[in-house]
Amino acid sequence: MAFRNFKMVGYVIYGRGSFNQLDEILAPHRKGNAPMIFLVDHYFEGKPLASHIPLKGNDKIIFADVTYEPKTTYVDDLANNLKQEFGTVSGIIGIGGGSTMDLAKAVSLMMNNPGSSADYQGWDLVKHAGVYKAGIPTLSGTGAEVSRTTVLTGPTKKLGMNSDFTPFDQIVLDPELTKDAPVNQRFYTGMDCYIHCIESLEGTYLNEFSKSYGEKALQLCRDVFVNAKEWDDECDDKLMMASYAGGMSIAYSQVGVAHAVSYGLSYLLGTKHGIGNCIVMNHLDEYYPAGVKEFKLMVEKNKIEIPTGICKGLSDDDFEKMMNVSMGMKPLWENALGKDWEQIMTREKLRALYEKL
Repeated sequence: MAFRNFKMVGYVIYGRGSFNQLDEILAPHRKGNAPMIFLVDHYFEGKPLASHIPLKGNDKIIFADVTYEPKTTYVDDLANNLKQEFGTVSGIIGIGGGSTMDLAKAVSLMMNNPGSSADYQGWDLVKHAGVYKAGIPTLSGTGAEVSRTTVLTGPTKKLGMNSDFTPFDQIVLDPELTKDAPVNQRFYTGMDCYIHCIESLEGTYLNEFSKSYGEKALQLCRDVFVNAKEWDDECDDKLMMASYAGGMSIAYSQVGVAHAVSYGLSYLLGTKHGIGNCIVMNHLDEYYPAGVKEFKLMVEKNKIEIPTGICKGLSDDDFEKMMNVSMGMKPLWENALGKDWEQIMTREKLRALYEKL
């Protein structure tokens, strides 16, 4: 068999207050007058975090609109505008949740690769390294800070730019940045990590590398969402490390049914990734019985509402579009159900699952 030789993040700094070292971390990567571009989740516009960004010279903050998950058109517009304004940049720094970090990775790549980001949706299609890029999560759970993909919604599909050029050169893991996250949002994103772990640990691709990280991430998720009496700083610390370990776990394995189905939801309905996974996980007793039982316990304990009925009133054409996107996620299905997955997850069965949501 051929072993995966995967690219990891170049540098990692972890700890409360580590964001304050950003200036010195970026200094060696500055190239003449070329600016650092800070892509920041628009949630932080007018909030204290924005005023702590160490701007120098021509540096620019762009408040990224992540109301919806990143589209290839948005990536292309950002990259083209930066090329027109500056010619080149020293680096792209993503500060926010998974969508903002994915956006930063994609814009970095498109600064040095021709065409549209839609041309690179798939596996190993990117030919040139992007400009320097750093990721700074303000929510924990997606694992976007360590992944080799940047998930984008394109004209015909929702699929990542999966490549060795995609991971960040630097990440800054500062749990202080997550402390004011809205309760619901924190739960949905945290559940992305929990669901990653269930899918990875019960998948056919499992190996000791994935298992070591996945089991640790799962334990940290349980500490936070099952065992903690109330939310405190330690929960933020643990969830940030769960996100990192969960992301590392799927680097050498894969996710499964919940992710494959939720990709269809977000492609058609714009459902955000974390909440989409929760909506689907609610109905996956057949595939992950113990995980779904524990998931429902976490939902109840944390007093979270999971939306229902989001596929009511959809047309046959709508269902077909969602199923096409979902069925396209072959490695996810194979990890979940094995090589004969197409005999198990028929279109009829998938349609019935979507109708329950």
